[in-house]
Amino acid sequence: MRKLMKVLLASMALLLIVGCSSGGDKSSDAGSVYYLNFKPEIADQIEELAKEYTEETGVKVKVVTAAQGNYESTLAAEVAKSEPPTAFFINGPVGFQNWKDYALDLSDTKLYDWLLDKGMAVTGEDDGVYGIPITVEGYGIIYNKAILNKYFESANKSTDYNSMDEINNFDALQAVVEDMTNLKEELGIEGVFSSTSLASGDQWRWHTHLANIPVYYEYKDKDISSTDALEFSYADNFKNVFDLYLNNAVVEPGLLGSKTTDDSMAEFALGQSAMVQNGNWAWGQIADVDGNIVAEEDIGFLPIYSGVSGEEKQGLAVGTENFLSINGKADEKDIEATIEFIEWMYNSETGKDYVLNEFGFIPTFSTFGDDELPTDPLAQAVIHDMGSDTYSVDWNFVSFPSETFKEQFGDALLLYAQDQASWDEVVETVIEAWAKESELAN
Repeated sequence: MRKLMKVLLASMALLLIVGCSSGGDKSSDAGSVYYLNFKPEIADQIEELAKEYTEETGVKVKVVTAAQGNYESTLAAEVAKSEPPTAFFINGPVGFQNWKDYALDLSDTKLYDWLLDKGMAVTGEDDGVYGIPITVEGYGIIYNKAILNKYFESANKSTDYNSMDEINNFDALQAVVEDMTNLKEELGIEGVFSSTSLASGDQWRWHTHLANIPVYYEYKDKDISSTDALEFSYADNFKNVFDLYLNNAVVEPGLLGSKTTDDSMAEFALGQSAMVQNGNWAWGQIADVDGNIVAEEDIGFLPIYSGVSGEEKQGLAVGTENFLSINGKADEKDIEATIEFIEWMYNSETGKDYVLNEFGFIPTFSTFGDDELPTDPLAQAVIHDMGSDTYSVDWNFVSFPSETFKEQFGDALLLYAQDQASWDEVVETVIEAWAKESELAN
């Protein structure tokens, strides 16, 4: 017995030595994480966070970032692999229909319990919770206050406007933009707006975000939150803004087919343009550009005015399309590891620091205190807008019938910009593609 005990004790000691020498790697018994990132603008930052988590816990975290505009196709390819994503994102209720066979019910998790507004979560017919918003965001027209102030102080301007505070409708915006175009040499810019990026995969700011403005007002008129038959009754309002972008930009409309979002943001950061449509997530895309000359205090945020009656009270478009889902078909230990990683991201000191100061997220969880808010100027502008007496434009594009619809819309916009299609043809494409994709979805 004594010999047997010696053998057992020796074996236990050997196991302890092996365990200690492994550097705390618990991935073999604690599962691993595969996080399919939805937001290219935070690709580097979330990979750094994943490394810190692995160093702290020993749990392996793999991060893959899908290219802009290709998330659905990337997800479809990755879930078919032997080691699929354990955490992925769905694009609201429409996206949930595509991935409901994979999405795990999160109603019993801390993530759902921490959610400040549980009504924002994506739920199923069984009342299960399958998508959790990880940030609230806002988008509109970002502008350079220094350039705008230079215009307002110009003795050569033709308008009577003296401040951006007076620009609260499309007519005012159009007058100032077109006058600035006439004075672009004096202002030291190549165009008022950055390039309208219409390269394949980079059309989302128009076929999704800009398109949301007319859809929002059509839904509002009808008191609905989705439809199988869009009338596109505010098509002319979309055209108002899109034409303003095309005709007052740093490049000619016919050259926009090769322009990307990165090109557009670099033009703004380098002072070549005075305005660009994007969201609060774009601060890093401005600040991190090599040679950026736009100071933090010179960043302004304007709602997208399109000529709708009463828009003087319109604010930024505020909402989310980042609904986190957990792959219920993954290995049980990987599911548990993934949930623990996400909880750490939104409840640990390190994780929250990244969320606020590296990602620039406006938190949706109660784990953040009132004094824990992002400090970048665009996020601050969204927070201020949410607390003002304006009304926010809902993110109704989460009800758009499919990615195929968006792509067809974007292709039609490119043809229009290149003078190869009329506006009536664009409108026809939008209405027909919406109806067809809705029918397929049903």
